[in-house]
Amino acid sequence: MNQPVSARHSTFLLVLAFIGFISLGLPDAVIGVAWPSVRDTFRLRQEAIALVLVISGIGYLASSFLAGRLMQSMGIGLVLAASTGLVSAAMFGFAYSPLWIAFLCCAWVHGMGSGAIDSGLNGYAAHHMSTRSLIWLHACYCFGALIGPVLMSSILASGRHYSAGYASVGGIMLAMSVLFLITFRSWGEISSASKSEETPAEPKAPPVRPRVALKYAAVWLQMAVFFLYTGLEVTFSQWTYTVLTESRRVSPVTAGIVVGVYWGCIGVGRIISGMIADRVGIDRLLRCCLLCAGSGAILMASRFPVEVAFLGISLVGLGLAPVFPCLMSRTPRRLGTQISAHAIGFQVGAAMIGAAVVPGTLGLFAGIGGLEMVPLGTVVLFGLLGFLHERLLCFPDVGTSNPS
Repeated sequence: MNQPVSARHSTFLLVLAFIGFISLGLPDAVIGVAWPSVRDTFRLRQEAIALVLVISGIGYLASSFLAGRLMQSMGIGLVLAASTGLVSAAMFGFAYSPLWIAFLCCAWVHGMGSGAIDSGLNGYAAHHMSTRSLIWLHACYCFGALIGPVLMSSILASGRHYSAGYASVGGIMLAMSVLFLITFRSWGEISSASKSEETPAEPKAPPVRPRVALKYAAVWLQMAVFFLYTGLEVTFSQWTYTVLTESRRVSPVTAGIVVGVYWGCIGVGRIISGMIADRVGIDRLLRCCLLCAGSGAILMASRFPVEVAFLGISLVGLGLAPVFPCLMSRTPRRLGTQISAHAIGFQVGAAMIGAAVVPGTLGLFAGIGGLEMVPLGTVVLFGLLGFLHERLLCFPDVGTSNPS
């Protein structure tokens, strides 16, 4: 009788994790739609949005690095409930902040909550879900990132204030916080059960210095891979429209469609890769996908007609789609459960830094050598990313056998 109950709990938590990732994506893209209204309300300059993003990023970085310690002391259920509550509070704060400084404080709270949610759900999924489920989990994020802007733009188009959009998102996040709080014991019980099952698979020999050194070297290498991957993903999102319209004279409508196709391919690619990951093997799938994405980047950098750029950006989106969730899934097998609980938070933090540093650095090169430096730079970075991933495959697993 206990087994069906455990299965029901597992299914419920799986569904809740999917909903959680949709809700994680909801607030992230809202600011882009709401910003003109926010800017006019507080009488700001256009570039003031950078302050919102930077402050939110600092909070995100801090909480993601602390997530492993928090989950060990509080349990994943309470961490998810508290951090989702922070995001909800930030959304209501965005809606009703009377002063610009208060709006910026809410950005920090939003970052703190989002970083812990991202690390917590990724950590739970990496330890307790199949690779397929983990990939589809990240596809849900894309769905949430689509819903948020649509919700906000619909509210603004109806003539209502942006506060109504933020309050709507805040209400959804508050409901998620309550669900996480109600189920926090279930998250903890399954986590403990999983650990007890995985413990015998861990090596029982006392730690050896070279093995420990290899583990920490693998952590740093994985952080570098996450840094580059996320930086490249955001670079294509932020710079493709500008490169096509201002350097290659593509119409704004067509360039917007190309960027939309890019995100659509990431979502579709995650659904497809989730179906085949277990059969193909994670490492083999990652190798093929990085080759696919690199080929697309070469097509983008070659200045062929827009049809070829359309094909190139599609290949980049499809190739990048499974990288983040697959690397997360590999982390416990590569590092073991003890180190991976902390390493996942470090990886999410490295990804956040890469999302800011890589597109910003390529933007500096574009200012010096022209916009075409951006696609050329992505080709070089894809080469480096492929090299680092191949080096990562040289590290022996300490958990289960290599999935490839």
